[in-house]
Amino acid sequence: MNDGWTDDRNARYGRGSADAQPEGARVMRHVQRPAAPPQRPPVPQQSQGYDAYDSGYNTGQVYGPGGGGRGGGRADRGSVRAPGPAPDWRRRIKIGSIVVLVAVLGTTVGTYFWADGKVRREVDLAKVIDRPKEGDCTTYLIVGSDSREGMTAEEKRKLHTGSAEGKRTDSMMILAACGSGNTMISLPRDSDVEIPKFVGSESGKTFPAQGRRVKLNAAYAEDGPELLVRTVEHNTGLRIDHYAEIGFAGFANIVDALGGVEMDIPKAFKDKKSGADFRAGKQTLNGEQSLAFVRTRYAFAGSDLDRTKNQQKFLATLANQAATPGTLLNPFRLYPTLGAGLDTLIVDKDMSLFDLGEMFFAMKGISGGDGTSMNIPISGSTGGNLVWDKAKVQQLVQQIQNDEKVTVTGN
Repeated sequence: MNDGWTDDRNARYGRGSADAQPEGARVMRHVQRPAAPPQRPPVPQQSQGYDAYDSGYNTGQVYGPGGGGRGGGRADRGSVRAPGPAPDWRRRIKIGSIVVLVAVLGTTVGTYFWADGKVRREVDLAKVIDRPKEGDCTTYLIVGSDSREGMTAEEKRKLHTGSAEGKRTDSMMILAACGSGNTMISLPRDSDVEIPKFVGSESGKTFPAQGRRVKLNAAYAEDGPELLVRTVEHNTGLRIDHYAEIGFAGFANIVDALGGVEMDIPKAFKDKKSGADFRAGKQTLNGEQSLAFVRTRYAFAGSDLDRTKNQQKFLATLANQAATPGTLLNPFRLYPTLGAGLDTLIVDKDMSLFDLGEMFFAMKGISGGDGTSMNIPISGSTGGNLVWDKAKVQQLVQQIQNDEKVTVTGN
């Protein structure tokens, strides 16, 4: 027997042997054969410079870069891993939209109740008697009062309001929101009107008609908003659906909260009593300047008639500049503006925030050319009071009641 080898075919590896330890096993320990990587199917890019050799068994190890088999390397394992499901973008967009919608609705509802709680519903139109028939349009009586409520002495000085006690109407106008177009009609406070029979807002006592003729603003001074509404309805024949009043301080604060209102003033003018001092041309007015602009009358030849035209122009411009995405969608501007206005705004008991919004956008529409602004038609004057043109007023009221296009012109 040669060392480690035999010619006995029965003792060869794999055929069995009578020895206690198979010859094949002893032979395998002496094999000095270099290990070769397991054979695998051809790959377009073979490993570095030598062919793979399959020894007939798998050692579980990888030889050479890119080795295969069940024991493959990380790169090999990653290449055969099943991909995860693709992102469901439709579902993600749907969920995101729902979240945004809920947030918007929550903010809107919260803003509504916050604003609704600030509205001062103090005027009871149910106390107004002998009212005209209802028309097809929604009508608002908008009043600017000279109330100094809540103002400090410094604010009164700065705004040139004086220190008179109580409050009077500084401006009055009817706003008719109609399908045929919106109409804003200024009622000069020096208008000559008759005080009709009325029921006292506080006493509940009935005061009979005495044929008294006074300036329109005297009705407010005598018994407040309810008598003013009663007097306007009696002298025009037009039913007033809602009442809205704002004082000096609230008006100035709204303008300042908006960051000012840009006006185009055609001619320079000054007025010591109101504090007005304006150059001609486009300019941004702050709250103090805006109040001076709408109160000035002594600087104009038409006095109160010219002042009412400026008041209409300013209110329409204010509404137009406030109703922009930059204000309505910006809580840092919307909340201060609403807060400044609602704190001093007095309305009737039946006026909702929706009604306020309709009034606001009706004024905005007028500045955009979707409507008419005018003074109530005047036929002359008596004793310093302005006398209305009854025929034109009757035609104007009829057109509003029937929701017809207004063709009547005013002064």
